[in-house]
Amino acid sequence: MRLFVILLCVFYASISFGQNPDNSNKQATIKADILSVMKAQERAWNNHDLEGFMQGYWKSDSLKFYGSRGITYGWKNTLNNYKKGYPTKAESGTLKFVINTITQIEDNSYYVMGEYHLTRPVGNANGVFLIIFKKINGKWKIVADMSC
Repeated sequence: MRLFVILLCVFYASISFGQNPDNSNKQATIKADILSVMKAQERAWNNHDLEGFMQGYWKSDSLKFYGSRGITYGWKNTLNNYKKGYPTKAESGTLKFVINTITQIEDNSYYVMGEYHLTRPVGNANGVFLIIFKKINGKWKIVADMSC
C-alpha cells in the first residue's frame, strides 16, 4: 500500500508539472526537424537557389503566402514571385532567420514566429514572419506563410 501511494504521488507530480520525458523528447525532435528545414532554406537562398529554397514549402496549389502584395496561392505562383522579386544574387543577398518561437498547434502542425534579415548590396531588408508547418508524407512543409 505504501509503495502504491508513493507511485501515485510521483505520477501525479509528473502530470501536475508537465514533466513527461517522452513528450519533451518528441517536441525537441520535431522542433529540430523544423529548424533543419529552415536551415536548408537559408543555405539554398544564400546560393541564390530559389527552387531549393522552395523545397521547404508544400508543393501544392493550396499553399498560401501572404505578403506585401496580398495573398498568393500555390507553390508555383510563390516561386514565380520570388524569382521576380529577387532576380539576381544582388537582390537576394544573404538570408539569416531569427526564430523567436516554435509552438504546437496540433499533433502534426506547428507555427513558427521569427525575423528574417537580408544583407545585400542593393540595400538590406528585414522583416517578420509567421509560418505554419504541417507534416505531410513524413516531411515537415510550410503550408502557410505570412511575411512582412
